[in-house]
Amino acid sequence: MKKILLTTFAVLACAAPAFAAETAKTVGQAPPSFYLAQDTASMKCQIVDAQPAAGGDMKVIGSVHATRASAETALKAEKTCK
Repeated sequence: MKKILLTTFAVLACAAPAFAAETAKTVGQAPPSFYLAQDTASMKCQIVDAQPAAGGDMKVIGSVHATRASAETALKAEKTCK
């Protein structure tokens, strides 16, 4: 009887962390990113939250920005945009 109780206790002690509540976090999701995209025909730029597809009518200007405010600052400073 003692052996069964000790075995049960050992199994429950090892399994207890599996039942713990998971903290709120984004698993498998990339952090938000913003791009300056320029229309190749009109040369107008805009801020987009998804990278434009290769070979399309939009091209990425500069690098990826972590915040929208950073992208807006880069847009104001960009000289190739009309």
